[in-house]
Amino acid sequence: MAADFTVPQRCQVLGLPVDVCSNVLAAAIALKASGGGQLVTLNAEMTMAALGQAALGAAIRAAELIIPDGAGVVWALRRQGIRVKRSPGIELADKLLAHSATNGWRVALVGSSAAVLDLLSKQLPQKYPGLQLVLTIHGYQPLDLWPQLEQQILQMQPDLVLVALGIPRQETWIQRLHQGQPGLWMGVGGSFDVWSGQKKRAPNWMGTLQIEWLYRLVQEPSRWRRMLALPQFAFAVLSGNPPKPARQKQAAGKTKE
Repeated sequence: MAADFTVPQRCQVLGLPVDVCSNVLAAAIALKASGGGQLVTLNAEMTMAALGQAALGAAIRAAELIIPDGAGVVWALRRQGIRVKRSPGIELADKLLAHSATNGWRVALVGSSAAVLDLLSKQLPQKYPGLQLVLTIHGYQPLDLWPQLEQQILQMQPDLVLVALGIPRQETWIQRLHQGQPGLWMGVGGSFDVWSGQKKRAPNWMGTLQIEWLYRLVQEPSRWRRMLALPQFAFAVLSGNPPKPARQKQAAGKTKE
């Protein structure tokens, strides 16, 4: 089945939802027009993390739009007969910034370091003339400041909130905070570091060969334990026997297997 849907069609990979559509930018803009919501960029590593972490799994399942970011998710969909292009989250976020600049959207950036956000505050308006950066909050705030900062975001009601707090924190934080808000809220992982020039993205040819994970591993060898999720994901898809998702105790807020 070719992914020529103009309206996202919800499918599943290892029990997690993923939306298939021909134009993820149009789908995101349509979500904003319909009242806003959370946008998740799903890859194999996040999928396996969500099966082991109940709060992350709940946040993904509650999201209004989940796009296939990673090559593993695209491969898993193709095994179901669903042909879809990979939609890297960093590219979608970049396009949403361009759309924001030309359509008067008010943008907030949350996460990464103070130094990176300082660079982006200068670089992004130069790259996208007219971009309205109404709020930037770095991710290393004292814990007692977060409630006040969160209220500030909610009162501003930005049209686009890009969050670089890492997985799973960015997804669970967005899921908790975006309820009743009119904007798009999207976790962007390490995109701020790439945009600011602090890190480099894998060359295009590695993306074509679907080995961007290898480039990230060379840049950050400490990620090797996280990369073990990739063969685990492949085995789960091939065997049709994914790990049993963790469940969450509502009262205590704890997880159990």
